[in-house]
Amino acid sequence: MLYHLVAFLVVAIWGVTFVFTKLLLIAGLTAAQIFVLRFIVAYLLLLVYTLARKQFRLFASSWQDELLMVALGVTGGSLYFLTENSAMIYTTTTNTSLIVCLCPLFAALLVALFFRSLRLHGIQIVGTVMAAIGVIVVVLNGHFVLHLSPLGDSLAFGACLCWAFYSLLMIPAGQRYDTVFITRKVFFYGLLSMIPYFLIWPDMPPLSVVLRPDILANLLFLGCVASMACFLAWNWVIKKLGAVIVTNYVYFNPVTTVIFAWLILSERITIYFLLGTLLILMGMYLCNKVRK
Repeated sequence: MLYHLVAFLVVAIWGVTFVFTKLLLIAGLTAAQIFVLRFIVAYLLLLVYTLARKQFRLFASSWQDELLMVALGVTGGSLYFLTENSAMIYTTTTNTSLIVCLCPLFAALLVALFFRSLRLHGIQIVGTVMAAIGVIVVVLNGHFVLHLSPLGDSLAFGACLCWAFYSLLMIPAGQRYDTVFITRKVFFYGLLSMIPYFLIWPDMPPLSVVLRPDILANLLFLGCVASMACFLAWNWVIKKLGAVIVTNYVYFNPVTTVIFAWLILSERITIYFLLGTLLILMGMYLCNKVRK
């Protein structure tokens, strides 16, 4: 139960980060700048922690494993955030949320393709599909009209696949390395792989802007809590529960977002939200009911 609670809390935190990101965007920062700054904060904190504990390790045991860490940094870091944030420029937020939050379906498919022992049972397949339908109901909220945008929707689908591959790659990584090492590598290679982007678009905010109290507070939350703490916890529960089960908790992301918007922004909770949440809860129950 502890592992499931941690997975839910991580998704709940990720569900409310849109407010902090939105405030930073309003303040003039770009999506790429926000990603780099929050990952820098997270990486430096983890680096200090490992050095203080005298557990610092520079490289993985082999070049193949080091390439695995590179892939984790790209799929769970730079490429995921760039495709997700860029998608919202060309398509609606509804489309982006809907497509990205369906990544557990693709994660389950990828894991089943590469790891026969981790395939879902029949009732678990029913459960994950039911949860996916619940996400659709919550996100659409009774407005069953999608404005298709080939470029934007393709970018959102790319973000969905990135997180699915990240979940897949975490299986072999978690079997050979501890959570702190993996997470630090994700942040490092996530930042390193952003260098080509900034070579093309060299644009970073001045230090005076970053140190503004409101901006600094938001960046510290995104870096310390939403990035460092949540990535550590997420990678840890993947090792304990398995990639498929943990990734299914992404279905709760729009639920926590709506609840937060209701509490803070006074947005209305509709019958569609309640129905979709019920489907997600029932689907998650079935996903975990017969798990070996």
